[in-house]
Amino acid sequence: MNDKERIRTRRESTGPLSDEDLCARAAQGDPWAETELVQRYGRLVRACARPLFLAGGDSEDLIQEGMLGLLTAIRGFDPGRDTAFRTYAEICIRSRLLSAVRAAQGGKHAPLNQSISYEPPLFDGTGAHPDLSAESPEDVVIGREELRERLAALRSQLSELEGRILALYLSGLSCGEIARRAGRSKKSVDNAIQRIRRKMARGYSSGESSES
Repeated sequence: MNDKERIRTRRESTGPLSDEDLCARAAQGDPWAETELVQRYGRLVRACARPLFLAGGDSEDLIQEGMLGLLTAIRGFDPGRDTAFRTYAEICIRSRLLSAVRAAQGGKHAPLNQSISYEPPLFDGTGAHPDLSAESPEDVVIGREELRERLAALRSQLSELEGRILALYLSGLSCGEIARRAGRSKKSVDNAIQRIRRKMARGYSSGESSES
């Protein structure tokens, strides 16, 4: 029996477990529980990383950083705190991505640094992850609003197909899943994503030049 078969057998024998139950098992040294959480949250990692990729980051590097953030969440989750694991995991993933982008940019303010705030805020009333990089509220708001404006402007430049693929892509679906939903080949989806990325880059370039 290979590893995938063991995981499937284990899942069938234990039945559905909550994220918090899996974290407790992972904390006790159960590798299956950690693997199960990684599989559950792979889409969230992609959804957190993809706006940064469109804004100029490296896809594979960002996914790896996001996965490291997810592992940090799995291994550091405290069930005694009044926070759901999903909320905590998202904070850890985004924090790791933000730190990686800032390191790559040498700490300078750049579109990538700000685009981490594209999604909803990293807070749900329970406080932030202690490792979250310090950032002023003004920077957070400006960054989030800036990228929302960029994406709104971008959508007006997209074809109907590109607009549909962008929405599916930002939701964290795999290229295969996007292809099936859009009724297109994986190659067609990849080509559309690259076109979207080029249009996004042109939007940043024109924005920077207009501000100078």
